[in-house]
Amino acid sequence: MQGCRLDVAIRCAAMTQRKRLSNAQSSSQSKRQSNSFMTQEEDEDATFIQPSTSQVQRGLEKLTPAQVDQKTAEVVQYILVKDQKKIPVRRADLVKHVVKDYRTIYPEVIKRATRIFEQVFGLKLVEIDPKNHMYILVNNLDNPVPRASPVECPSNPKMGLLFVILSVIFMKGGVVRENLIWNILKKLRVDPGQKHEEFGDVRKTVTDEFVRQRYLEYVRIPHTEPVEYEFRWGQRADMEVSKAQILVFMGQIHEQDPRSWSQQYREAHAISTPSSSQASSSSNHR
Repeated sequence: MQGCRLDVAIRCAAMTQRKRLSNAQSSSQSKRQSNSFMTQEEDEDATFIQPSTSQVQRGLEKLTPAQVDQKTAEVVQYILVKDQKKIPVRRADLVKHVVKDYRTIYPEVIKRATRIFEQVFGLKLVEIDPKNHMYILVNNLDNPVPRASPVECPSNPKMGLLFVILSVIFMKGGVVRENLIWNILKKLRVDPGQKHEEFGDVRKTVTDEFVRQRYLEYVRIPHTEPVEYEFRWGQRADMEVSKAQILVFMGQIHEQDPRSWSQQYREAHAISTPSSSQASSSSNHR
């Protein structure tokens, strides 16, 4: 019965939107390309030195307000487009493809873009990886609701799948071996070994797409033979998804009071706002 209800949650999400997934290259080839790309981008970002306050001021004096506004608008548009695929935006990409010759005023442009996101779009630009300078947009709400709502059917079928996986990880203590995830999905008639009508290559969607989007972490378990992996919540999930909402979701599925899971309930309500502890990092761009 419980498996059936979870299946209904995914099916309900799937009926709202049907997407065709394009054929992808083999996972080994895509990993090599990804590693090569990341190395190149890291090298490019390493050459960028954050301008000092005095350098920014001198740069602004050489530009008209209209030029600064235009560059800010370009940055805002670029980040909004990237956010459609939920891929974190790298500072190296911003500097190379958008900021370009305006790099001396980069901090000012980002500050203005951040203000626009908050005041116009109700979004917060957050630096989730200070080391590699990667940014995402999160809902700037007092009581954020995850984009895959546990009470209503998610508008995107993939978000329904993701939410089920995040729920399992949370309820199991934050770390789950991949075999458990695959077994649960099989019970929901989502076989990682078969192409799915809604999700395409399920294994690739979970271990590649959701990982690149920073919703999940897919980590190799040391000293295992054959090699085994485990799943954890990713940085974006920590900021966008409410654990309290997950408990409501699980309570509906199992017909239990969310407070009956005492450990998870304490964890879910220990932090009132998922993004509050990290959102402030966006004001200290490096």
